[in-house]
Amino acid sequence: MSWGTLRNTNQERELFQRRSFVAIIVVILMTGVLIGRFYYLQIIEHETYTTISDRNRVQVQPVPPTRGLIYDRNGVLLAENRPVFSLTVIPEQVSDINALIGEIRDIVDVPPGDVENFRERLDERRRPFEPVPLRYHLTEAEMARLAVNRHSLPGVEMEARLVRYYPYGRLTSHVLGYVGRINEQDTRRIDKVAYAGTHYIGKTGLERVYEKELHGEVGYQNVETNARGRVMRVLEREDPSPGQDLTLNLDIRLQQVAHEALGDRRGAIVAINPETGGLLAQVSTPGFDTNKFVTGIDHESYAELRDSLDKPLFNRATRGQYPPGSTIKPMLALAGLASDTVTQSEIVHDPGYYELPNSSQVFRNWKREGHGDTTLYDAIVLSSDTYFYKMAYEMGGSMMADHLAHFGFGSVTSLDVRDELPGILPSPEWKRRVHNESWYPGDSVNMGIGQGYFLSTPLQLAATTSVLANRGERRAPRHLRYIEGDIPAQHLLPDVVRPPVEMGQESDWEYVINAMEEVVHGSEGTARRISPGLDYRMAGKTGTSQVFSLEGEEYDEDEIAKRMRDHALFVAFAPADDPEIVVSVLVENGGSGSSTAAPVARQVTDAWINGFPDVLTDQAVPGAMENDGTAGGEQP
Repeated sequence: MSWGTLRNTNQERELFQRRSFVAIIVVILMTGVLIGRFYYLQIIEHETYTTISDRNRVQVQPVPPTRGLIYDRNGVLLAENRPVFSLTVIPEQVSDINALIGEIRDIVDVPPGDVENFRERLDERRRPFEPVPLRYHLTEAEMARLAVNRHSLPGVEMEARLVRYYPYGRLTSHVLGYVGRINEQDTRRIDKVAYAGTHYIGKTGLERVYEKELHGEVGYQNVETNARGRVMRVLEREDPSPGQDLTLNLDIRLQQVAHEALGDRRGAIVAINPETGGLLAQVSTPGFDTNKFVTGIDHESYAELRDSLDKPLFNRATRGQYPPGSTIKPMLALAGLASDTVTQSEIVHDPGYYELPNSSQVFRNWKREGHGDTTLYDAIVLSSDTYFYKMAYEMGGSMMADHLAHFGFGSVTSLDVRDELPGILPSPEWKRRVHNESWYPGDSVNMGIGQGYFLSTPLQLAATTSVLANRGERRAPRHLRYIEGDIPAQHLLPDVVRPPVEMGQESDWEYVINAMEEVVHGSEGTARRISPGLDYRMAGKTGTSQVFSLEGEEYDEDEIAKRMRDHALFVAFAPADDPEIVVSVLVENGGSGSSTAAPVARQVTDAWINGFPDVLTDQAVPGAMENDGTAGGEQP
């Protein structure tokens, strides 16, 4: 029997048909599942996946606002925004960052500091495809070379950004401060939504004080991007609200005059309008170029500023705390009259020293031979230490502190100078609390001439002298004058109610102020050297702030290292009968206030009252006026 007779073709056909049927059913079922899935995705979940697709295609980008401008009282621009071309890199589009940086440095110069800053920014949090700056301030030639090589530099862009610029960088370095790149520390104190897309924030000075007003409100735009994240077009945009412009009380012309008057000496000058409290000038020398900090200062330049013995980064006007010396004598004289410790007619013999009762301790006058018989008026004019030693001993530390506190000593005086220090107004209670020590009669004696534990800032000295100029009225110093061109500062910066200083009789105030006039215009006044040619009446007081003392030895300035010499001080207001300006001057290690600080103050008041030079130069450099180191006049 053959093999063919054994095959059952009908059975095989039926088996094939059954298998084909099952396969068709499976295919139909799979097709149904696929169609069902398509239906689910395309119909039921259409909106969901459309949104997801749009998110891949459309991105919401923040649009940073333009920072507000800052003007001086006459409309001179002090802080502006200038377009700067920058070289940026989109890290997501670069496979080898190190190789790319090497290629870029073959085309344009990129300092090592910029590369280091770039790497630090790479580690910071940022949005995907957000450009990271590598190099700022590209020149036209550099942009041309980069454009020619653009095809071989993936992820490299050239962007035009508005960057803060200070036309008078050194003149206003301590007043305006500067902006800088937002760092990790800044992110902890800011609203991340409000600062989305913003790269800079106020770091110091008024840039930080008024950061909220200057910054503005962020805007947004919907942009369409390709698969690599490159923006193809803008679909929708909500414009940002620019920051508000600020107008200050500061006069840049007076600021320059004060800067040049100090020259290359270390010191500070504060000028106030006593009627309003507006700060007309606030100078601390040496200063520094704030523009170097905006886009990131290199480590070498910063180290040079940080380690300099002259401390250019230190704001002496608001944070420098010095013994006020004899500049407090007019205020202390009022306190003595008000407390009946002394009278206008009382005479004290000044032999050149004061000996504590029942003690062998002797306190010497700055003038070795003394001033003989002196009244309180004479003691202010001649700056008799002996008179004030005796008065301070009789008043005691607590009474002196209570009266001087009314003028503003020992407290922050300003409204919008956030870095101002309060100084130290010592008292028995203060010494017990801080040093856990008793108050001695010698502490009162030292306090009577503004030495010992007593510390004050140049800003505080100007503010307290302003109380004298106003015959007791207190006006808190402030920088801001207007916001948005014509809105008074009070809308943003409400004045703090500070009661007037009601001390003694009106005649006592005139008595003290007349003595201060005699300091400048009298034949024996300690500041008489500045009176020749003075065509208005000035009331002033010289002072010397002791840096260190020589126990049992006579002071010889020529033998003392320059940085160990006394600080020179002078406070004044003019015209004396209707003051327009109050000035405080500090010259570190300047020696005598009469020969060093008083002439500086006159230059400032002359400019304000008699007029300024016609030309104000940009980037003014302090003048070459030198301190010859000679001592003269008062040395309390």
